Amino acid sequence: MARMKFICDAERCIECNGCVTACKNEHEVPWGVNRRRLVTVNDGKPGERSISVACMHCNDAPCMAVCPVDCFYKTEEGVVLHDKDLCIGCGYCFYACPFGAPQFPQAGAFGLRGKMDKCTFCAGGPEENSTEAEFKKYGRNRLAEGKLPACAEMCSTKALLAGDGNVIASIYKQRAKTRKKGPEVWGWAMAYKEDANIAAQEVKS
Repeated sequence: MARMKFICDAERCIECNGCVTACKNEHEVPWGVNRRRLVTVNDGKPGERSISVACMHCNDAPCMAVCPVDCFYKTEEGVVLHDKDLCIGCGYCFYACPFGAPQFPQAGAFGLRGKMDKCTFCAGGPEENSTEAEFKKYGRNRLAEGKLPACAEMCSTKALLAGDGNVIASIYKQRAKTRKKGPEVWGWAMAYKEDANIAAQEVKS
């Protein structure tokens, strides 16, 4: 069974915000909620890079661990979804998520939170696939239609990859080899300090 994942290639991202716009348009995301956003590091300085960030659908999702009403669940493809009918808007998932994926629309005065909203990997929710109720709560279910998430499909430079984790990882690995960079790839050495020498040997071979 495929394990659905996202990878953003920082070497290719041009900060066009096409992925952000595609997501909002496809799912009619409410004002003030961004299921996907662009994060820029070293803005205006040498080495500036941008990364498209959303829910990463973690294998061991911290949002699932802290939710007091167990509104989160995982599909067979490894997509982390939530049930808005169970959500109480407590915000625990927001503080637990390292990617800031959970979003909370303001439901009233004094900062009251509405139901949590986040990236669904274009996989809808617990309602029957492609129904009006599902679209109203979670947006379009593109996975049920056999399509990629709208953000990845719209990416003009193919910086944002979505699909089976093994497949997109092999695509990214091939790109890294083609660039002949290995450990010099932005962020590689920081994330994989111990494996940098091994990676360099793989690239040379």
